[in-house]
Amino acid sequence: MTTPPVDDADVPRYWRELGLPGLVDVHVHFLPERVQAKVWEYFAQARTHYGAAWPVQYPLPDDERLAVLDRLGVRAFPTLPYPHKAGMAAWLNDWSHAFAAAHPRVLRSATFYPEPGASSYVGTALDRGVRVFKVHVQVGAFDPRDPLLDRVWARLEGTGTPVVIHCGSGPLRGEHTGPAPMTGLLERYPRLQLVIAHLGMPEYAAFLDLAERYERVHLDTTMFATDFTERLMPFDPALRPRLAALRDKVLLGSDFPSIPYPYAHQLAALHRLDLGEEWLRAVLWHNGARLFGLAP
Repeated sequence: MTTPPVDDADVPRYWRELGLPGLVDVHVHFLPERVQAKVWEYFAQARTHYGAAWPVQYPLPDDERLAVLDRLGVRAFPTLPYPHKAGMAAWLNDWSHAFAAAHPRVLRSATFYPEPGASSYVGTALDRGVRVFKVHVQVGAFDPRDPLLDRVWARLEGTGTPVVIHCGSGPLRGEHTGPAPMTGLLERYPRLQLVIAHLGMPEYAAFLDLAERYERVHLDTTMFATDFTERLMPFDPALRPRLAALRDKVLLGSDFPSIPYPYAHQLAALHRLDLGEEWLRAVLWHNGARLFGLAP
């Protein structure tokens, strides 16, 4: 029987023993240097923001972070840029496009914000071959049902392009976080290929509902079931059978590099859910590979 990894150096042993060619991580961030620095500065003040310390585990230059992912065996990952105000998305998309062009393992990523022109730059991103979008409802402080995004959502529904969306109310509640706005969005665009970040924490049950109800709604495991998250937003063990049944709709996510523990701990946390090795194989590789059309 496979045992969970004890540290980052042990991660390749873990996925090899599961019979996998590596990992697909759908929730990794690479951002422009000054944007990344501001994100890390925010986490340095986490006791003020969250009431708990958040020591970033991998505050490294881009090339060193890429090397860490390579050693871990992460075969494919996005950059997941996200704006906090109007006027940022298009240039974040340009930066992400150039970054992905230079690094073959990167899934071409883009973002958008409710503003005039969003439909135009989303169209440009799709024409460039973007594979995944990122939306952060809490940081962006906007309603995903904003009419300025109607054409964007309609286009993405039509293309089936995955959208990793942080819409749960953790770690901080926002005016437009929680299941209600997402339910309303899906009622209008039921074929959207959404990946609910962080399993929708802390509204786990409500977002499991959406994944059960809508064919293209997925969940990612970012920070889910880790010691850090269980202290703040615990997952009800009674929900585990539903999570097991959604095996083909759950994707590995980590939030690398801005996580307050080693990467291996995310994998160990999923392992200790005791949902079986077939579930782990689906989550760590097969679901992501299918979603993004990756070869073994």
